[in-house]
Amino acid sequence: MRARLIHILALCLRLAPALACTGHALTAERSPVTSIKPLLVAAIDHGESHGELVGEAANFMRERFNAVAPIVIDVKSLATLTEPGCKRLEVTTRQEGVREAANHPPARKELVYQVSYCRDGRFPDTK
Repeated sequence: MRARLIHILALCLRLAPALACTGHALTAERSPVTSIKPLLVAAIDHGESHGELVGEAANFMRERFNAVAPIVIDVKSLATLTEPGCKRLEVTTRQEGVREAANHPPARKELVYQVSYCRDGRFPDTK
């Protein structure tokens, strides 16, 4: 077990310039996005997607919660729906150093939710 961990860590160090290494898994680079929609479509097409919120929405959230860390978003496909091009997706957003109130210490916050979404940008009928 220890030898395997050392091997994985050595591999991560060699690949660090091209990949981000977290634990036992190598994760793809995060795409900068100004809205979540491109990540939803990418997860429909590829099963998962990873991004970092940038622009006005990110600035608003950073100011609102007095946090400077990046807002990262991960989307994964949970199920294919009956309507073509539509899937049930799980969205996870995270940010370090979030201060919900002035008298609270900064903390890592995570929001996880599910949504049904279609490639063409609409929400499918759930009847």
